[in-house]
Amino acid sequence: MSIQENYNRIITRMIEHVDDGTTDQAESTMQVPVDSYLNEEQYQREMELIFRRKPVLIGLSHELPKPGDYKTITFLDKPLLVVRQRDGSAKAMLNVCPHRGMKVATEDCGHKAVFSCPYHGWSFSGDGSLRGVADREKFGEVDKTGLGLTQLPTYERAGLIFAVLTPGLDVDFEAFLGGMIEDVELLDFANHTYYGQRDMHGANWKVAYDGYLEGYHFAAAHPDTIFPRTFSNIMEFDCYGPHILIGFPQRCIGQLKEVPENERHKHENQGYDFIRTFFPNVSIFVAPELTQIAQIIPGPTPSENRTVVHYLNKDNIEGEAREELIKTIDWIWKVVEEEDYGLGLKVQQGLESGALENVVFGRNERGNQYFHNWVNYLLADDPKAEPPVM
Repeated sequence: MSIQENYNRIITRMIEHVDDGTTDQAESTMQVPVDSYLNEEQYQREMELIFRRKPVLIGLSHELPKPGDYKTITFLDKPLLVVRQRDGSAKAMLNVCPHRGMKVATEDCGHKAVFSCPYHGWSFSGDGSLRGVADREKFGEVDKTGLGLTQLPTYERAGLIFAVLTPGLDVDFEAFLGGMIEDVELLDFANHTYYGQRDMHGANWKVAYDGYLEGYHFAAAHPDTIFPRTFSNIMEFDCYGPHILIGFPQRCIGQLKEVPENERHKHENQGYDFIRTFFPNVSIFVAPELTQIAQIIPGPTPSENRTVVHYLNKDNIEGEAREELIKTIDWIWKVVEEEDYGLGLKVQQGLESGALENVVFGRNERGNQYFHNWVNYLLADDPKAEPPVM
């Protein structure tokens, strides 16, 4: 089945759900121990077995438009330097001088052909190779080939840059990202315009991720923003490996009954919306006004995360229209920060209170159940175990 055919199937199911007052459901409810959101030992296992071994989003292609452009970001305990190479590729490396451990690049972003360590002046090319040792005659002999910046496995496709945080780990990016990267590639982000990013502070990374995976909360949490446009608690789920595609019907979805079933995939935002996720740290929402890409970075403690939210638009908007778009971005960011992440922080307080032993995910929260099944599967670290299926 092609991606478009699958969209058509999902859209038809959403129309049926609206007509019947139903939603996509799991076979039963599911309990997840509250300790899963709090326990330091489990958190460290999640970081080791998931975030340091699986591809994670570290940036957007738009952040590095030209060779020599770079960005820095701290992900978990890893200071990263991501540089656009002369051949057009993106390369991620640890932003750590091999001499004494100083960060080689100290700005958030910029453009450089050569990086010079601000501590002792060692210099490095954009590919991370060591160019020169300051006052080498006095320093002594060094093998330059073994003293470059530590390289990380890097993969760029569909306007997104992924890396694996463990140097030298052999990872099949395409096998892991699977059909979801093909799905997102159809959105053509490479030809969109980048309008910057905003930061949000949130709760445990799974509390944050849980919020992206269901529309059960729309009526209660978003009564004046999302709920007037989109049905609450009506969803359709699909997956590509651990990555989840969620369909949310808009209140005008009935108009698509007049559209031939094989043409309905052309009408995203005109009767339905999709949320596309990349396990373990990405949620993508495409709206008519803009695209929002949320990049979850766990920590520094189990009870918090930093989420970087990127904004794209299909058009290069200038003048007063651009100012209006920035106002829209600020408004959407505020909605997510206050109505989603603000609630998430209160959820974290509730979990830490000791009132509960377990949280319960309903049959309607099928995406959340699938997500937690994947977390448990990866934490088991059992090569004989079968991966979860939806």
